[in-house]
Parts: sequence; structure tokens; C-alpha cells
Amino acid sequence: MVRGAYLGIAHGLGAVTRTITKGARDLEPEHRRDGLAFFLVAVAIVVAAREWWAIPGAFGDGVHAVVAGTVGLAGVAVPVLLLWLAGRLMRHPERGQANSRVAIGASLIVISVCALIAIAEGTPSPRDGFADVQDAGGIIGYLTATPVVIGVTEWVAVPLFLLLGFFGLLVVTATPVHRIPERLRGLYDRLTGNHVDAGAADDELQLADGVSRHDGSDEKKPRRRRRKTKAQRAAEAAAAELDEYAGDEAFEKAATTEPGTEGGARGKAPRSAATQVVPTGATKPAPVPAGPVEQAPPEPRPAPAGRAEQPMLSGDTVYVLPSEDSLGQGAPHKTRSAANDRVVEALEETFEQFGVDAKVTNFTRGPTVTRYEVEVGPKVKVERITSLNNNIAYAVASADVRILSPIPGKSAIGIEIPNTDRETVVLGDVLRSSAARRTEHPMVMGVGKDVEGGFVVANLAKMPHILVAGATGAGKSSFINSMITSILMRSTPEQVRMILVDPKRVELTIYEGIPHLITPIITSPKKAAEALDWVVREMDARYDDLATYGFKHIDDFNAAVRAGKVTPPPGSERKVAAYPYLLVVVDELADLMMVAPRDVEAAIQRITQLARAAGIHLVLATQRPSVDVVTGLIKANVPSRLAFATSSLADSRVVLDQPGAEKLIGQGDALFLPMGAAKPMRVQGAWVTESEVHAVTEHVKSQLKPTYRKDVTAPAAAKKQIDEDIGDDLDLLLQAAELVVSTQFGSTSMLQRKLRVGFAKAGRLMDLLESREIVGPSEGSKARDVLVAPDDLSGALAIIRGETTPAYDQEADDGSGSAGDPYADGTDGHRPPTAVDYHDGADTDAENPVR
Repeated sequence: MVRGAYLGIAHGLGAVTRTITKGARDLEPEHRRDGLAFFLVAVAIVVAAREWWAIPGAFGDGVHAVVAGTVGLAGVAVPVLLLWLAGRLMRHPERGQANSRVAIGASLIVISVCALIAIAEGTPSPRDGFADVQDAGGIIGYLTATPVVIGVTEWVAVPLFLLLGFFGLLVVTATPVHRIPERLRGLYDRLTGNHVDAGAADDELQLADGVSRHDGSDEKKPRRRRRKTKAQRAAEAAAAELDEYAGDEAFEKAATTEPGTEGGARGKAPRSAATQVVPTGATKPAPVPAGPVEQAPPEPRPAPAGRAEQPMLSGDTVYVLPSEDSLGQGAPHKTRSAANDRVVEALEETFEQFGVDAKVTNFTRGPTVTRYEVEVGPKVKVERITSLNNNIAYAVASADVRILSPIPGKSAIGIEIPNTDRETVVLGDVLRSSAARRTEHPMVMGVGKDVEGGFVVANLAKMPHILVAGATGAGKSSFINSMITSILMRSTPEQVRMILVDPKRVELTIYEGIPHLITPIITSPKKAAEALDWVVREMDARYDDLATYGFKHIDDFNAAVRAGKVTPPPGSERKVAAYPYLLVVVDELADLMMVAPRDVEAAIQRITQLARAAGIHLVLATQRPSVDVVTGLIKANVPSRLAFATSSLADSRVVLDQPGAEKLIGQGDALFLPMGAAKPMRVQGAWVTESEVHAVTEHVKSQLKPTYRKDVTAPAAAKKQIDEDIGDDLDLLLQAAELVVSTQFGSTSMLQRKLRVGFAKAGRLMDLLESREIVGPSEGSKARDVLVAPDDLSGALAIIRGETTPAYDQEADDGSGSAGDPYADGTDGHRPPTAVDYHDGADTDAENPVR
């Protein structure tokens, strides 16, 4: 009976303990961290009650024996240390990755203090009584100080332990030795109230970080050093730019990824009951403790990335970039959750059930998916893992499982599984990241976060063009908004101008009226095709100037212009100015390809082939990535791709030339393949709210009004719809018209003989001439009447070509003799079409670019 009662109580207590333990494992990391912090507070209260106020009792005596016996007299500082650690956990949960560093530094300080106290008290030994050890440095002080004192005497031991404590302080504060003066100076400034705010840091630091105050204020706080004027800094920067060229860079990397260790995102897989986890590269199994969950440190809050000072537009107009407060902050990134632990256990169990020698070594958690790294044992084929795709999906209860074999740069297999608690990546965090602050380029945009939790930004100028595709609701329009907002946050209208094409008429209307536009937002597919033709003409004009002045890239030309090293030819009235980047965004390519496929494809082909060095870049977006929309010619010249979730495998192959996009989970989940990358990276696109977009657009519109070019959407020459009937027979039709008009004899048999064509071709040519009122209708076997006199032959040929002579183009005639041609230059007739006027506000002739 006693044995049965004992076993019953034991089994009951065991069941309760297992239930509590399992429930604790299922707690979210935030609750575990807060629980640890409250535990430290409770211990601090108990220790303080005994060591500070000497509360009597057996329990107090036990606490004193443990604390004083361990650290001796230093026990009076233990409550302070515990409270500091607890406050750190609760106030800065995002700094979890620094816990190891802080623990190491604090341990070194404790050892140093205990050893110094033990030396000061004569290093008492436990043989003489443990009370003397408690009144000195405790057992830690005795064990560390005694061998050093015996070996090198007290006079050497004291400096050694002082040096150890100083090193521990440096470790806790994360201060390298070479930065000690800087930290001391900063501490002095804070104590005396002289510290400079982060927004008004020294110019050297601003230039290094690539940030700006963006407060619109001309007031400057007192500086300790004499600063150079803006004109001096601009002149030095321009001179420095001329010392190097855009072509000096051996390999241009379009995408920049912040390491996951900075942005957070690396978690160790917990040890399961069935097997141990082997860290990557380890030779022996090693247990990995499932301690408090670490979270990535947040990005510092500098001024928004941009220029090192407020940009000056022509005419001494100060253009203030939007404040970083316009874009909100997101929640701290999680590196681990209870859901990740459950997935690791499910994967381990699946491998064990199917007899596969494989282990989950670690995982990296992204905002949308987590990549679990799997290492296989010797003599195990990788195909054994890839063949378990459906079984893995069943085990983790997710249909969107993607297997990478192998992970690029690692000897491991990646299994990407969506997070049940996915996070939202906000654009503000991406633009405030170190990856965005490392460059001041105005064409840098925020893309999002990768699978490892690192921020990803991309330079549109280095792509140089990008194709964006995805099904409805996959996140394509959100990416377009993030891209345009990024440009508005980092660039002035003098640096970047835009052409926005929105056939859906509602996606981009929020940007109507921003000063970066050179034409109102285009909603008509026909006008969009005309705008692309204008871009081709603008590209040719820029290349003409590059060839004339001997530059290979528009950046080199602009640097020379700003330095005053580019002057117009003698006797020319042209005004030379820097060219802005021209960004053309087409939100729905399918609508354009339906209306004018030949013209659109030809214009896109020519732009994408040549426009890179001219500073013109295309962003083509479509929700129908089929072969008739994204043709082979377009794909061949658009090297960068961004694929959101597609509806089929065929669509994924059209966009990426490989599968993968059909397994994405939507809502911003994408595969990003920048120019030069071997494999696409999985990213979660940045999200910008409509309120944030309104705030940014209202800020830029309140400063400048847009200056539109009227010739962007104007057709180069009026064309008839009947021109589409000509097809590839234009040359033959022109020959037939010239033959019929010059001979005044309209006969089909004559066309057969003279042009050496068949009866069917000759009859079709005669029907085309009739439709253009060159010959009359057929009258049986008689020859047709010729309705055009020989003197009017040139006009008839112009009509066939679809041309309208300038003399009859009343709308384009401005009385200047140039018939509205924006590229005409009456003073330099041999010069080809050149630049256009992009400047906003009160432009003067001296400020206008090349004419």
C-alpha cells in the first residue's frame, strides 16, 4: 500500500512537471525573456534583503552563505548587477545578441574585483576558517588570486587584475581601445550639456554615414571646429569626382544585402529528444541550449539616407528631402519563436521515420519564411531529401515548402517553410538600415528583407532595367509604391525625373503633381507608346553629347559639367547642364502590348539595349507574364527580375527562366534576381502605407511645381490606322505608287512585270493604292484611273509613310521656324538633337540644360 501510494504520488508529480515543462517550451520568446527578467529582480530583492539590511533567519543565513561564500564582500553589489541585467532584458529586448558579450565582460569584472579584495585581505585560505574567506573575496577571489600571488607576488598580481577588470569594462561597453578618447569625450559632453545631437553631428561623420539633417532649418549649432563653406565642399567634391570614372568599377553589384548578423536573424535549432544538433562545420555532436530567445538589434535612427547636406537646386532654391518621420518604424525582428522549435522537431521526426541520416543544424528566420539548414550524413544522396518534399509539407502542415539544394555558399540543404507568425517589413526600416546608408546614390530603393533577416536595397542605375511580374494581389503594386517612395525620399527633381505609365488609371494617381514628373501620369496605352518613342529620341540626344565631349557614361559627363570642364562649342548658344536620371515606370506592360505590340517592343528593345550609359532606366511590371507580353527580345535586354507569386510554373519560367515563383505565398513574398546573381534570393517586399505615401508626396509637392514637357506624349508624326495593313510591304508599296503615278497607268499586270511579284501580291498592292486614293476603283479589265498628278508624288509617298509635313502641323508650329521641334538648334545646324529642360520653378536660360 505504501509503495503504491508512493508511485502514485511520483507519477502525478511527474505528469504535472512534464505538462508545465511542455507548456514552457510552447511559450513565446517574449514571455520567456520577461520571465527571466522578473526572476532576476526577485533574486536581487532577496539578496539585497540579506546583504544590505541583514534580515535575520535561517533563510537569510543561507543566502549570505551562498553569496558571500562565492564573491565575498562584492556580494553587496550583486543586487545592483542583477537589477541592471533585468532592466536590460525588459528595456532593450532587441539587444539579445549582445547578451553573451555582456556576460563575458561582467564575469571578468567580477573575477577582477574578487581577486583584488582577496589580495587586500591577505588572501585568506578556507583552512583558516571559511568566515575569513567570506569577509574577503569569496571562493572566486581565493581560487583566482592565490596562484597568481604565489607565482608573481602581490605587486605584480594587482596590476594584472586591474588590467583584467579594465578589459572587462571595455567588453561590456563594446569600446575598442582606439575609440576610448572618443567615448570619454562624448561622456564629458553629455555631463557638461555640450553634446551634439545626432541630427547635428560633425560634417565628417555626416559624410561618412551619408546622412542629412532634413530639417529645412538654416540654423547651425555651435561647432568646435571651423567648417568649410558649402561652396568649398561642393568644389572639392566635384574635383574629386573627376579623378575617377563610372567605368573604373570592375563589377557593378545591383543589390546590396545587409548581413543577417546585423539585421538579426540567426537562430540555433534546439536539441530534440531523439537526436543531438550538430552545428555547421562541427565534427562532434554538440548540444545547443535552448536559452532565452534573442532578437536582432534595431537599426539606429539616423537622419534619412541621402546627401550630406541640403541639396541646392538651380537658382539657389533649397530643396528639403522628406523627413524620416514620414515613414514609420516596424516591430523588432524575431530570430526565433516557439513555432520554429516545433518545425525543427517535425523535420527531425520525418527524417527518422524515413531512415534518412540528416540533421537540422540551425535555421535563419526571415520575416515571411524560415530557412532550415539540413546536413546529410556520409553516403547519403541529396536526392533523398528533395524527394521528401510532400512528406515534409505534410509534417509541417504547410503546402508552400521550397527546398534549395544546396544553399548558395554552404554545404547544406535549405528547406524554406512559411512562418505562421509572419512579420511586416516597413519601408522606413529598410531606408534607415546600414545597407541604404552606405551609399548616397539617388537611385537606390528599398527592396525588403531576405530570408536571413538582412535588409536588401538595390540601385536602379546598376540593374540597369528590371522586370516585375506576379499574379493579382501578390505585391507588385506595393513594390512599385515602395520604389517610387524610395526615390522621392532620397533624390531631388534635379537628380531624377520620372515617366509613370498607369493604364489601370488608379494605381499611381497618388503621385500626380510631384515635381519629379516630366509629363502627367500616362493612362492611355497609345500615349504610352508615344512616350517610349520620345525616350528613344532623348536617349539618342544624350549619346550625341557623350560622343561629342568624349565620355562613356552620363555620370562622368555630369561630373565634368559641375566642375566646369564641359563648355559648348565656340559660337554656339547652347547651355550645358547636367542630365538627370530618367526613370520610366510601366505599371502594366500587357495593356501596352495589346494596343501597339510592334512599336512598344521595338522601343523597349532599343531603350534596354542602349540606355544604360545614358542614365535612362526602365521598370516593366505586369500581372500577365506570358510569352506574348514578355517576349524573348524584352527578356534578353532586361537582366534584373523580380518575381512575386505566379499562378503557374510556366509563368515562373517566363519571368525567372526557372521554377520557384509558383511556390511563393503572396503578399510581398518574392524572388529577386538582380543583374549578375547566379540564383534568385527570396525577399519579403517592403510595405509602405498609403498615409506614408501621402505624407511624402505632399511634402515634395509643397516645395516645387512640376514642369511638364508637352512633346513627350505627342506623336512624332500622325499615322493612320490603315497603315497597319501595309505590314512589311512598305517598300514595295512605295515603288508601286511611284510607278503608277509617274506613268499615269494603273494596271495590276504592269506591277507584276515591273516589280516581279505574283498576281496576288500585285492585286494587294493595287488595293492599298486604292485605299489611299492614289488610283480609282476597278473597272473590270480596264486600267484603273490614276488620281494623283506626277507633281504631287512626294505628298502621296508621305501619306503612304504615315508622315505629316511640318507645314501642315499647325498645333506644333510655334512660329519659330522649328515647327515645335524641341531639339532644333538654329545656331548649330549640324548638331543632332540634344538635351531637354528638366528644371523646375523659375528657370532661366543659363539654368537650362543643353538645347
